[in-house]
Amino acid sequence: MTQNTPTIFIVEDEWKIARFVQIELEHEGFSTKIEANGRRALDRIMQEAFSLILLDIMLPDMNGLEICRRVREVSAIPIIMITAKGDIEDKVTGLDLGADDYVTKPFATPELLARIRAALRKHKNVISPPAAEQQLRLKNLVLFPARYEARVDGQAVDLTKKEYDLLEHLIRNKNVVLVREQILQEVWGYEYAGETNVVDVYIRYLRSKLDERFKQKYIHTVRGVGYVVKE
Repeated sequence: MTQNTPTIFIVEDEWKIARFVQIELEHEGFSTKIEANGRRALDRIMQEAFSLILLDIMLPDMNGLEICRRVREVSAIPIIMITAKGDIEDKVTGLDLGADDYVTKPFATPELLARIRAALRKHKNVISPPAAEQQLRLKNLVLFPARYEARVDGQAVDLTKKEYDLLEHLIRNKNVVLVREQILQEVWGYEYAGETNVVDVYIRYLRSKLDERFKQKYIHTVRGVGYVVKE
């Protein structure tokens, strides 16, 4: 495989189908990777560089439609939905969420290859997805450090610079309980002369903009210690 060989990510939990597609694609000169779990597939899409995604709808932990929706928040990478369902609603939903095309099982290999080539030509400038940009994730919350931007299910969260810095620090230390003094030093700086209750004030600001707005618990209080964020 050359450096410019397109890499196809096959997201399919039926191993025989995934392996069959892999063999056919590699025979045609493509590079391939396989993932059977929906949530792991989303994580890999956000971290690795693929040229196109073949995405089944029925997957464990997270279905293909939800994966498609989340990927489209950050990337224009070509997505072809592959599903056993012939129901028109699934096809319409997939296309509405941003899928480029769909193929219904059972499908003919020449047709699948033709659709892949067509999607790659359409997105010929997409070599690696914008998702290669660094992201920090917590549940349905995504931070884009390079842009100081936060989004929940694609909706922008209006944060001040200090609110963003605090949230980023918490997420970078996900599942670790942070004491107020440590947060104060890391976010406000070692020379900050204020009281540690400024941390509590800004935690309240974040909760009003995240926990209360989106009805989800992001920031947890550990009484007498400090704060932690966890999945």
